[in-house]
Amino acid sequence: MRFGLDYAPHFGMFRHHAGDDLVDQLRFMHDEGFRSLEDNDLPGRDVATQERIGRELARLGMRMGVFVAHADWSDPSFAADAPETRARILADVKRAVDVAKRVDARWCTVVPGQYDPGVPWEYQTATVVDNLKRACEVCEPTELTMVLEPLNHWTDHAGVFLTGVPQAFQICRAVGSPSCKILDDLYHQQITEGNLIPNLDKAWDEIAYIQVGDNPGRKEPTTGEIHYGNVFRHLKAKAYRGIVGMEHGNSLPGKAGERAVIDAYRACDRT
Repeated sequence: MRFGLDYAPHFGMFRHHAGDDLVDQLRFMHDEGFRSLEDNDLPGRDVATQERIGRELARLGMRMGVFVAHADWSDPSFAADAPETRARILADVKRAVDVAKRVDARWCTVVPGQYDPGVPWEYQTATVVDNLKRACEVCEPTELTMVLEPLNHWTDHAGVFLTGVPQAFQICRAVGSPSCKILDDLYHQQITEGNLIPNLDKAWDEIAYIQVGDNPGRKEPTTGEIHYGNVFRHLKAKAYRGIVGMEHGNSLPGKAGERAVIDAYRACDRT
């Protein structure tokens, strides 16, 4: 039975049912009603594996969700005004375009890196916008959209530059390109700012992708404080046709834990 929204599991989430082979895992996802996949690690897989995934997605009629095109967890990247940093960013984006072609991907995740405590935020923001405009010049001739992911700085990613949906909205408006949009990860935003549904509405025109995970714990819906039944109902009311990425762990081990994830999505999707 298919779902009302397009939820995208990741590899490994159902390996106890499907085994370790990636294509077998894709087939299991499809059999359970899922019609998309996301794979943060896709650029690190060899070309033959990427192409194999792409062929099976096409055969099954499934969409490819996000993969990580650029993320820096130790230094400023998009906020750094340095030729070598710009070159590294553009190299990552060009590689992402090549990867996307192999799996027919439409979105890639971009994490702008750390902030520089020695430079005012306004200057850093202007540099981020400039670097994104350069990256958009690579993406715009293709059908690939960079989605900027605000991350929480309290639990998982201290020191990151991009933390909130309003901040990402301001940056995307300044960039002004269809190749630069927002990835609204509701797990991160519950920690950083809450107000999930109002922020979805206010930033809606710049949101191209959504990810979920409950808080605390970053496990499947129904394991924490977020009422995902209400969130999914709101997305359906807004006629959202994009992907909802399942970027979280399983709360229970083994096959029972995998079945609990599927059951949780079915329950919240029906609400």
